[in-house]
Amino acid sequence: MTKQEQCEAQEKTIELLSKAGIILTEEEKKNIEVADFGLNELTKTGLQLITYINTDRYCAKDLVLFPKQTCPEHKHPTIGGKEGKQETFRCRWGKVWLYVEGPSTEKILGYTPKGSEGAYTVFHEIELNPGEQYTIEPNTLHWFQADVDGAVVSEFSSTSHDEFDIFTDPRISRIPEVAE
Repeated sequence: MTKQEQCEAQEKTIELLSKAGIILTEEEKKNIEVADFGLNELTKTGLQLITYINTDRYCAKDLVLFPKQTCPEHKHPTIGGKEGKQETFRCRWGKVWLYVEGPSTEKILGYTPKGSEGAYTVFHEIELNPGEQYTIEPNTLHWFQADVDGAVVSEFSSTSHDEFDIFTDPRISRIPEVAE
């Protein structure tokens, strides 16, 4: 991802957060993380996020998905004997489909990104609309996708160690790389 692509995604993120009634400080705006997961297909597979706090006890973030954007399948594993991240997603704006382990939904409303179909293995669908929430237990495979308008989701969790997330797609790199 280029610096210009990152800046454009940050601006779009601020717009969607504003639609959800979420106002950021100037410092928070500068710290919006744009994750393209090393695939260079941000509008299809990616995630924008702002971390408000991440301590050894808890974490709070807002996750922003552009229209039909997918955050790829992953899990938060046990690290050094400490249980992986437990997280609650609360939809603030838009609609998001969350897919977790469990019985597969017969006809899902989302779709796996073209070219990455084999990297998606869980299809138990949970639809989240504004005001609805769902808690994902540690070490649970999950992925999520926004509807046609995009979505804003607040995440409340135990400590986040994103660099240790395990993705089912071996091509993925969690930590963004930005080229000048």
